[in-house]
Amino acid sequence: MRITSELICQAADQLNGFVGLNRKSGRYIVRFSEDAFGMDVADDGIIPSAEFIWQPLDQQTMTLSRAHIQLLLDQNIDDRINITEPLRVYMRRVEIPQISAVRSLV
Repeated sequence: MRITSELICQAADQLNGFVGLNRKSGRYIVRFSEDAFGMDVADDGIIPSAEFIWQPLDQQTMTLSRAHIQLLLDQNIDDRINITEPLRVYMRRVEIPQISAVRSLV
């Protein structure tokens, strides 16, 4: 199967879970419920994983951040978070620039 940027973006949008910055440790953690973070993560800092990996480039464009995908991979919960082959290919192909896209809420 040929992996296209469209498939990679679709895989990014299908990620499960939430990400929050733990204030005590200074590390990002992943949970599968917004209520599971406790007091160490500010409520306004809890982000769906599918949004966490997209970083603003300018006012309209976002970039699919390899650094943020790597933070998710480092959690070693690939199946639960739904990291699929298109995202793995994206991470392996570092010679290809990061994907940028115009994104908007529907």
